[in-house]
Order: sequence, then C-alpha cells, then structure tokens
Amino acid sequence: MEQAADTSDWPTAEPTEAAVRSADEAGPRYVNRELSWLDFNERVLQLAEDERTHLLERAKFLAIYTTNLDEFFMVRVAGLHDQVDAGVDKRGHDGLTPREAIAGIAQRVTELDRRCSSLYEALRGELEDVGIRILACEDCSSEEIDELDRRFSQEIFPVLTPLAVGPGRPFPYISNLSLSLAVWLRDPVTHMETFARVKVPKEVLPRFIEIGKDTFVPLEHVIARHLGDLFPGMEIIRHSMFRVTRDADFTVSDEADDLLQAVEDELRRRRFGEVVRLEVGSDMDAELRERLVSWLDVEERQIYDVEGLLDFGDLWEIHGVEGHGDLRDEGWTPVPHPAFIDEEREETDVFEAIRAGDILVHHPYQSFAGSVERFVAQAVIDPNVLAIKLTVYRTSDDSSLVPSLIEAAERGKQAVCLVELKARFDERRNIGWARALEEAGAHVVHGLPGLKTHAKALLVVRREAGGVRHYVHVGTGNYHAVTARLYEDFGLFTTDPAITADVADLFNSLTGYARPRHHRKVLVAPSGLREGLLEQIQMCVDAVQAGQDARIVMKMNALVDRACIDALYDAAEAGVTVDLIVRGICCLLPTSDNMRVVSVVGRFLEHSRIYGFQRNGETRYFMGSADLMPRNLDTRVELLTPVEDPALKRELEDTLERTLADDTFGWELERDGSWTRRQGRTRSVHSELMERVTAAVASRDLE
Repeated sequence: MEQAADTSDWPTAEPTEAAVRSADEAGPRYVNRELSWLDFNERVLQLAEDERTHLLERAKFLAIYTTNLDEFFMVRVAGLHDQVDAGVDKRGHDGLTPREAIAGIAQRVTELDRRCSSLYEALRGELEDVGIRILACEDCSSEEIDELDRRFSQEIFPVLTPLAVGPGRPFPYISNLSLSLAVWLRDPVTHMETFARVKVPKEVLPRFIEIGKDTFVPLEHVIARHLGDLFPGMEIIRHSMFRVTRDADFTVSDEADDLLQAVEDELRRRRFGEVVRLEVGSDMDAELRERLVSWLDVEERQIYDVEGLLDFGDLWEIHGVEGHGDLRDEGWTPVPHPAFIDEEREETDVFEAIRAGDILVHHPYQSFAGSVERFVAQAVIDPNVLAIKLTVYRTSDDSSLVPSLIEAAERGKQAVCLVELKARFDERRNIGWARALEEAGAHVVHGLPGLKTHAKALLVVRREAGGVRHYVHVGTGNYHAVTARLYEDFGLFTTDPAITADVADLFNSLTGYARPRHHRKVLVAPSGLREGLLEQIQMCVDAVQAGQDARIVMKMNALVDRACIDALYDAAEAGVTVDLIVRGICCLLPTSDNMRVVSVVGRFLEHSRIYGFQRNGETRYFMGSADLMPRNLDTRVELLTPVEDPALKRELEDTLERTLADDTFGWELERDGSWTRRQGRTRSVHSELMERVTAAVASRDLE
C-alpha cells in the first residue's frame, strides 16, 4: 500500500476542519482556497469512480483528475512553498497559515492518490472484460513478448538516453512532469555500484505501446524489461519509477523593454523551477529513495509514494482507442444558431442577423464555427468593414480567427489583436500568433502594465448608409475552437450603441495611453466591476427590506473574493434568496437557509459566468469573463456585459434553473464544508440543453 508522507515534525491539519477554520469569532465563514480546489478535483475523481459512467469516459476523467492536480502543484502549491520559504506565517481569512495549508493538502492528496491507484486497477480489469487490455510484460504471451522486443529494438531503444551518476557525472537535470526510471547498477568486475536515470520519452512515443488489437503495455514496463540492453555488462540490482513536478509559475516585469522577449526568457527559466512534488513508486528501495531525495533537494513533505502506475494523465490514449463507441458518451455535433440559418440563401448575412436583434449563442450546444468564426470570416471579405479588433487570451492552432485577422490585415483593413502573452501555459502559442500577426501588418499589443487582459471581446467596425456601425461579440470563454466544443460558454452579439461604445473605449484604453472613461452599461475590472456587482447585491437587500421579493442567482468557476462573499452573506441574512452555481473553488459556506451552493461537473466543463439579480419582478443579467476572485477583480482586465433582451434573459434563466436542478452531475455544498452528490439521476443539464437547441433548430425548419 502507498504510504503517507511523514508529517511528524510540522503542523498537521485535518482537511475537513482546516478547510472551514476561521479567524472570525462568529464561526466558520471562509473555506481554504486550496482545499476547496481539491474538493472540486475530487468531484472529477468521483465521476471516474462512478460505475454508471461509460467505461472509457471513466478513464478520461481519471486522466483529467491527474492533469488538473499537476497544474495545481505547479502553481498553487508552489506558491504556498514560496510563502513558507519567505517566512510568511500569517493566517488567511480561512484561519490557516501557508504551512498548515500545505499539511492539509499533503494529507488529502495522499488519500486521493490511494483511490486513484485502486481505481486504475479496477478500470484495467473492467477494460479487459470488454477486450481492451493494459498488460504488464509478465502477463504477455510469447508472441506478444516477441512483438514487444521488436518494438523496443526498432522504435524505443534509439531514442533512449541513459544517464549515469558518478565521478565527473553529476546528477542530471530532471525536467518538469517527466517520468523516469531510477536504476541501481553494479559493475561485476570492479563491484562498484552507481545510479542511473532513464527518462521515459512519452513526449515522442506513446505512453501505452500497442502490441495487438486493443492490447497495450506501458512504455516504462517495456524499457524496464530491456535495462540490460541499455547497460550491457552491468548487473541491474533494482529499479523503480519516479516523477518530478516543478514550480511553473512566473512573473514578468511589465517594465521590460520587450515584453515578448521577456516572456520567452521566463519560459526557458520555467523548466528549471524548484521541485514542489516528487512522486516515487511505493516499491522503491529505501536507500535509493534517500539518495533521490538528496539529489533533488526536496523535503519529506513533498514526497508522495504511489502504488502501481505513475501519471494517469496519459489515459487519454486509452480513451481514444478506435471503436468501442458503446463505452463512450454518444457523440455531439453543435447545431447552428437559428438566427444564422437562412434557407433562402447559401450564406446567412451575419451582420443583417445581428442588426435584427441581439443574439445569444451557447457553446458547445450551438456552433462556434457557425457563429463567431463565421462573423469574423464575413467581416474579413466585406469591403465595408473598416476594422476588426480581437482579444486573445487562449486560442487554438486550428481556429480560423487569428488567420482571419492576418488576412484582414493583408487586405488593408485595420486589424487589431490584443494578445495576452502571460496566459499561463499558453504563452508559447500566443508568442507565435503575435509574431505572425505582426509580420502580416496587424496591430499587436500586449495590454496594460501590471494587468492580464482576460476579457473576451470582438469588435467589428463597418461603414453603412447611416454612418459607421459597431458590431460586438462579448463572450464568457476564450476564442478557442477546440475548447468551444468541450467548454460550456455563452456569447452575446449586439449592436447596442452603449455596449458597443463601451467595448470600443475598452479597446482604445488597452491599445492606447488613456484612462477608461465611465462606462455606459458594461462592468470592467479592475476599475469598477466588483463595485458594480456589490451595488446590485445591495439593491436586492434594499428590495427585501422594502417588502419586495429578491433573488440572486450566480454561475461562475470560482468564488474567492471576500468582499463579494461577505455581501452574499449579508444578502442571505437579510432575506434575499441566494442561489450559487460554482464549478470549482468556493470559499463561501451556505450558512443560511436562504443560501444554496451547487456544483455541476460532467460531460462539458461548466465555464460560463452569469450574474443575475431579481427584484420586484424584474431581472438584470450580466455575463462575461470574470470569476469572483481577487485576481480577476484587481489584477486583470475583465468585462461583463448586460443582457437586456427579454427573450435572451429568459434563455439565461432557463439555463440557470436547469443547472440548479441537475441531479445527475450535481453536488450540493453542506454547511460543514462537505460536498454531497445528488442521486436522483432524473435531470441532466447537458442532456436537456442538447435537446433544447435541437428542438429550436427543428422548430425553425418547420416554419
């Protein structure tokens, strides 16, 4: 069995109690951010454990759990270690010091690691029952062994680089998230013993080597079988697996003369970040383990002993095995939005459709290619379009948006792209796009000093009979063609003069040198978004105190900001009904009967941010890029737009109510900080919304 890290010489913290400990004498009010994130990732793990989930989808969720956890250690845990190293021991709003938070994380992750290892073995057995085998070498037939040996000789051996440690051979650098074999060797002639490291090259080779139809062997098992070929003439005393996670966060000075070059330099330095986690096979020899710890200069609290396979993130390969459609969710193809369907024309005039009224698109239920990408494509070839302006935080190589902007620049239009070079883990791709845009003659800027630009906005300026008209798209998600098929997000198309003027002002403030003026309708961070939402919350409180009904409904990825949390507490205590849909981190506890917190984690990643305020029979909705976190509200450029069309407001309300009612992929937050999964399985927001948009298109076809 896997062993927990030794925590006898540093403060312990029971995760459940630690998560809700508070410095507030009135009782627990704030959940620890990191432990709340682990609650979210456990919900992902529960989907992998759920036998009612399709088998290959369970493997996918285990892979997602693992990659989520990797990023958590690279960024959040690394930050806590930085605080400890700096001597920070101040308690946060949750009542925990950084050292206590690390203790709680270690204890919790160790328990979750055990569940992952047990789950993998269970999944392996269930997959074998349906004909998908993941084998150890000793379980292979003689014919399969022959195939393994052939594959090793021809494909694997040539790319391996064994690195020994000894005189003149220092311990090699271990790159972030690399999987390695630690090998202990003896020279039978001199009897000298030494250590060697063999990197498992899963960046260039499949992690699971296919040796027959739906039969796989982990790459590290194949390498381990052939260690004698890598170290001829040496005795292999023992070997085991290990994996290193490094600090991958960094800060770039906005005073750098060349921000693009500064980000590139930091990307190179990221590879050499401090080790924050060392995963070792539970079968590793104690002496070998001790030496590895010494060479990597890690503390015992950073070590995680893992039973069996390390790094389940590569189970995506098994999820992608050909065939076996009955073991996956039924495929979904986004449908076109009815407003962009015109049976009398080969191509719908997107501008005409938007002029006819605001349009709300909902991805991945409705097509990203048939709405956002079509909007830009038409703008590029339209001779009356004067300018196209776009923010890029994350985008994909197969998206047409940036290439379309390049084409617009080549056609002589004003093409402006705000590329956020500091979008974590997408920096390299964004650097490539920035250079391509500049080479095409587009105007490329990188935002305001000290702020990340996270707003999702697209502006088209078009010459028309009455003058110049602005067309705007404001989204809750990135302009990313791949995630638009996986993430749930909303986008609003509008020609509303106030909203489009606000977005135009925002672009000017981002590209020029000016302070943004007072916004007419939108809320923008960091200059007033928090204040605008707090004002809406207070108006709901005022309505209740005036004897009116009031309700707050919010949907977001994370709720961390203390001012917003306190305002929601006050609203619930005043009698306002507060319904919150929080997919990930939630630092609030439902301390009142008027407050409910729901999380939906399922087929699609719930990613949209919607803020609704109902009072005296009227409802105001805002949607956009901002979660309620200090980083979003204080150190990012964020944008929320109102949704004012009555039909679109009803659509948002319908989506929120379906999400709150989901009892298939829904969890509820209890007052003690625990999450309880609903068991009804009578409603699934994802299934219902797929049916809703399909029915809308069918209804249009019948007209």
